[in-house]
Amino acid sequence: MSIHPTAIIEDGATLGVDCVIHAHAIVTRHCTLGDGVVVHPFAVIGGDPQDLGFDTTIASFVLVGARTVLREHVTINRATKADGATELGADCYLMAGSHVAHDGRLGDRVILANSVLLAGHVSIGERAFVGGSAAMHQFCRIGESAMVGGLARITRDIPPFTMATERDELIGLNVVGLRRRGFKTAVVSEIKRAYREVCRSAGNPRELAAAALASGTYASDEARRFLDFFAGGKRGFLRAQREVAEPVAD
Repeated sequence: MSIHPTAIIEDGATLGVDCVIHAHAIVTRHCTLGDGVVVHPFAVIGGDPQDLGFDTTIASFVLVGARTVLREHVTINRATKADGATELGADCYLMAGSHVAHDGRLGDRVILANSVLLAGHVSIGERAFVGGSAAMHQFCRIGESAMVGGLARITRDIPPFTMATERDELIGLNVVGLRRRGFKTAVVSEIKRAYREVCRSAGNPRELAAAALASGTYASDEARRFLDFFAGGKRGFLRAQREVAEPVAD
C-alpha cells in the first residue's frame, strides 16, 4: 500500500492491499476500497450527498471495486439511506472531474471520461463508456456495453449494447463494442433483431420486449438480457428515430 504525504484517510475507512492514495486525496470513514484501487490528487471519496434533506448522522457508505482508478478531482458521494451504499465495480476508470452522486451503481469495467456528471440513483451496466461532460438525470439506467457521446444530456434509460448522444438521441447499436467483447456472429444477429423489434418499432417498449421474450425465438443470453432490460426502470426509454421513406418526385 502507498499513501502519499498530505493524503487524508479518515479513521474507519477500509483499504485493500496495494491501494495507492495520492497527495491531497480524501478518503472518508464511509469508504471501503478494494485491492489495488488508485485515488489521484484532490479526489474526494465518500463525501456527504448533495441532498438538502440528508441526515449527516446516519451511517451510509461508498464501495469501490478492485483495481478501479479514480483520477484527479473525482467526487463520489455516499448513499442517502442508512446502511445504503454507492457502489463502483472492479476495473472501472473515472477520469478527471467526474462525479458519481449518492446511491449510484456502476458495474465492472465502466469508463467515465472527464467531467461526466451522474445524478443520484444512476445505474450503469458493465463495460459501458460515457463520454466527456455527459450528464445523466437521476434514476437513469445505462445498459451494459452502451456508449454515450460526449456532452450528451440523458434523461431516460439507454438500452444495453446501444449508442446515445446529444439530447436523448439513440443512434444505433454499439457494433464495435460488441465485436471487442468477442460475441459470436449469431449472438450479434440476435441483438440486432431485438433492437429492431423493440427500439425501431411503434408501440410500448416494455410490451414489445416482453412479447419478444415470450416468443421463445431468442436463444442467446445476451439478446435476452437486452430484452430483460425493458422490464425495469422509472424514466422511460430512449427510442431510435424510425426511418421515413423518401418522398416520391412527381
